[in-house]
Amino acid sequence: MRKEEILLNQLIDGSTPERSKFNIEGTKKKMGWNYIDGVMGKALLDLYDFNHNEKYLEFLDEYIGFYIDEEGNIKGFELEKYNIDSINCGKVLFRLYDYTKKEKYRKAIDTIYNQIKTHPRISTGNFWHKKIYPNQVWLDGIYMCLPFYMEYETKYNKLAQYNDIHNQILNVYNLMSSPDTKLPHHAYDETKKAFWCDKETGMSKNYWSRSVGWYLMALIDIIDIMNEAIYEHKRDYMKIFKEAVDGLLQYVDKETGMLYQVVNMPNREGNYLETSGSSMLAYALLKGVRLDVLPERYLEYGIKTYNGIVDKYLKCEDGEYYLDGICLVAGLGPEDNKRRDGSFEYYISEPIVRNDGKGSGPFFMAYCEMLKIGK
Repeated sequence: MRKEEILLNQLIDGSTPERSKFNIEGTKKKMGWNYIDGVMGKALLDLYDFNHNEKYLEFLDEYIGFYIDEEGNIKGFELEKYNIDSINCGKVLFRLYDYTKKEKYRKAIDTIYNQIKTHPRISTGNFWHKKIYPNQVWLDGIYMCLPFYMEYETKYNKLAQYNDIHNQILNVYNLMSSPDTKLPHHAYDETKKAFWCDKETGMSKNYWSRSVGWYLMALIDIIDIMNEAIYEHKRDYMKIFKEAVDGLLQYVDKETGMLYQVVNMPNREGNYLETSGSSMLAYALLKGVRLDVLPERYLEYGIKTYNGIVDKYLKCEDGEYYLDGICLVAGLGPEDNKRRDGSFEYYISEPIVRNDGKGSGPFFMAYCEMLKIGK
C-alpha cells in the first residue's frame, strides 16, 4: 500500500464525529456539522469512485450519517446563522444518496438548499460569507457553496438558477482579481468599512494560498459538475480558471512547485511553503488537464507540485505517517478580533499543524487525480 493510503487509513481508523483525527480544532471541543468533514468526505468519495474500496464508503456513511436523522434534519446545522461554510459538507450527500439510496440524505440536501434560498447577499447578488461578516465575499465561500449549488441545480432543479451561479462567479472575477499581481484577493467588503480592507477598493491586503486554492477547486469542480449544454457559461469558467492558474504559477517555488503561505512574497522572511494551498493547486492542475480544461503541458506542473508536497511534508515517525506544513486557519476579523487584519504578519503567525483536513483533504484529492492519470 502506498504511503498516501497508509496515512489516510490511519486518519479514518477510530475517527468519530465527536473526535476526528483530521480536524485539529476538534481535539479541543465537541465537533458538529462542519466544512472540514466535507473536504475530507469528498476526497474519500473520489477515491471510492476510483478504487471501489468499500471501507471508504462505509466509513463516510456512518460518519456523516451520524449527523442526519430520517427526516433530513442535520445535527449542528443552524440555518439562521447563515454561515456559508455550513453548505460545504452537503456536497458529499449527493453521492451518499446515489450509493446508499437512503432517503435521509436526499432530504438533508433540501435542508441545506433552504439556506441558499434565503442567504443574505451583497448588491451584486453574491452571498455574504457569514451573518457575522455582513456585506463580505470571501474566496473560501465560493468553494463552500457554489459547487453544491451547481450540483443541486443540475440534478434536481432543471438548471433553473444557473444564471445566478454564473453571475456570482463573474462578479468575483471582475471585483476581486488584481491586474497587477494576476491573483484574486482573499476577500472583499462592499461597504469598504471593515478594518482589514482597502478603503478605496474594499479588498483585503494580501493573497493567502489556501483562499486562492479554494477558488481554483471551486471552478474546476463546477466545470466538472455542470451541464455541458450551457456551453457559454462553461467557456467563461474555463477562461477564468486558466487565468487564475497562470497567475499562481508565476509564484510557485521553482524547486518544489509549491506555493508560499502568502503567495506573492516568496522571499519575505517568515514566509513558508504551505501544504493546503499547494495541494489545491496540484488538484486543480491535474484535474484541469484530465478534463481538457488545461492544455497537456500543464500536467508536468501538477505532478511537480504534488511530488514536491510528498517529498517535503509527507513523513513517517514511529510507524505513523503525517502530513505537515498545514496552516491551521486564517481569516479576516470580525470586528472584535483585530489580530486577523489580513497583513503578511498575520498570515504567517497562525499555527502550522499536521494532518488537518483542510490540508490532507485536498492532498488526497490530488493523490486521486495522480492515480487517475497513472502517475
